[in-house]
Amino acid sequence: MTDERTVGPGRPPVRKKSPAKRSAILAAATAMFFEHGYERTSVDAIAASAGVGKQTVYGHFGDKEGLFLAVVEAVREAQEAAVEPGMPDTGDPLADLTAVGELILDGVLSPSISALHRLTIAELPHHPELQRMWRDETARPGRDDLIAAYLRSCDAKGLLKVPDPELVTRQLTFLVVTEGRVATLQGTEPLRADDRHRIAAQAADLIVRACRP
Repeated sequence: MTDERTVGPGRPPVRKKSPAKRSAILAAATAMFFEHGYERTSVDAIAASAGVGKQTVYGHFGDKEGLFLAVVEAVREAQEAAVEPGMPDTGDPLADLTAVGELILDGVLSPSISALHRLTIAELPHHPELQRMWRDETARPGRDDLIAAYLRSCDAKGLLKVPDPELVTRQLTFLVVTEGRVATLQGTEPLRADDRHRIAAQAADLIVRACRP
């Protein structure tokens, strides 16, 4: 497809980038990076799997590192869209924080996010941009804002004493995520429903006891 606005005397036509080809490249790259890792995956192999030429890959993503970073962002965005943020509010902080802890585990232990976590850890020394992504990967603004708002409400009602709701939100999240990853060997083994509930309930109990008025 040619963008006619770019055609003029002495100016070659510029072709629009195809969204369908971009999606095909991302899908192929995601599968290959997850299966083989960064170093053992070539742009040639990705292009062949996506059914495009190597230059098309470069045209969309610049280079292999650009493609890799795009895969990281695409997987995270897809997971955020798939798991809607939610914050139960029954008036029982222990039950509500346990429920949201289980939602957190559902997200971070999904196959795609677990694979992404393992891959990015392996590539951290070689791709500095991943350091920010890895540090921020457990934070989801929509969900975290809801948890912090809930904790603030509990403080106002006298149910809990939470002078810094954002800090307590992070503490809850990291308690749940760390325990979940240890229990599943970094997402390589499934987490049973009763174990998921136990991990979330234990983290919630620690938070509630620490914030008891």
